[in-house]
Amino acid sequence: MAPFTARHSKLIPALATSLLLLLAGCGTSVERIESDEVKDLSGAWNDTDSRLVSEEMIQDVLARDWLPEFTRANKKQPAVIVGEVLNLSHEHLNVSTFTADMERALINSGKVQFVASKTERGEVREERKDQDLNAAEATRKAAGQEYGADYMLKGTINTIIDTSGSSQVRYYQVDLTLISLKDNVKAWVGQKKIKKFVKRGNLRD
Repeated sequence: MAPFTARHSKLIPALATSLLLLLAGCGTSVERIESDEVKDLSGAWNDTDSRLVSEEMIQDVLARDWLPEFTRANKKQPAVIVGEVLNLSHEHLNVSTFTADMERALINSGKVQFVASKTERGEVREERKDQDLNAAEATRKAAGQEYGADYMLKGTINTIIDTSGSSQVRYYQVDLTLISLKDNVKAWVGQKKIKKFVKRGNLRD
């Protein structure tokens, strides 16, 4: 083994500094951004797509003739429920985020009443059962008093992917239908399309 010299002792701090810089370069960098800021990193469906599509489609459905016609005939605002939105795309989409965006847009419009979803109703019904056994009579909520929905909004999300080399076109189509629960009549059919051109190295679906 070569003897340890003064020259070696001078190299140790330099090596330690290089190692620290290397480790720092491998660390995670986090930058806080606004929740509505657009950051399209992969070209896949993201929170911006969900928000913009839901807001635009809800604005369209609330601007159609079915709404004033129902209000005039029934002297009240229609009650709407969001049903199932099927993900028929090749991606794993967070459909619950999209339906939540639609629910928020409907409620905030002030033009319709909004009825709790099937899952939410189940939880509320369990609470009423518990109240029936444990709550004071003055505060107990009776069963059979739920407000029935007049319309259900449901739909699908589809994708078409066209890839050539490092370039890709990602096409998203969202179809929504508003259905009358009284007679199954389709009161409104809406469609929104998004097309994205993505170009990067090592492109994968």
